Amino acid sequence: MSEESLQAEGASDLSALNVKVMVIDDSKTIRRSAETLLKKVGCEVVTAVDGFEALAKITVHKPDIIFVDIMMPRLDGYQTCALIKNNQTFKATPVIMLSSKDSIFDRARGRIVGSEEYLTKPFSKEDLIKAITAHVWRA
Repeated sequence: MSEESLQAEGASDLSALNVKVMVIDDSKTIRRSAETLLKKVGCEVVTAVDGFEALAKITVHKPDIIFVDIMMPRLDGYQTCALIKNNQTFKATPVIMLSSKDSIFDRARGRIVGSEEYLTKPFSKEDLIKAITAHVWRA
């Protein structure tokens, strides 16, 4: 299935891509929401409650794309993204920042640490799918 055909059908089914997605967020509600939405469109989903748990799971699960919350205890999203991007094995893995904050400073800081995109909460199923189709195809 091509990127064009996915976009033409509204990208409602990503199962043909066999995409493995990681969602890192300290909010159980956000993790569950993203997991439910993404599983419905055919993605395999791995979740983590913070950056430390994520770093341990990334090496095992090798996700195709990572969504990471900025505001988390212990290791925030910026630090987590920087560690992922500084790892030779995972530096090409797209990282999408998630935040309820939407300032130019926050977006710029996300770019500085290597994130590909910045989504503002609350995000929609379409936001997640659009990010996946844009960045997983590009990778």
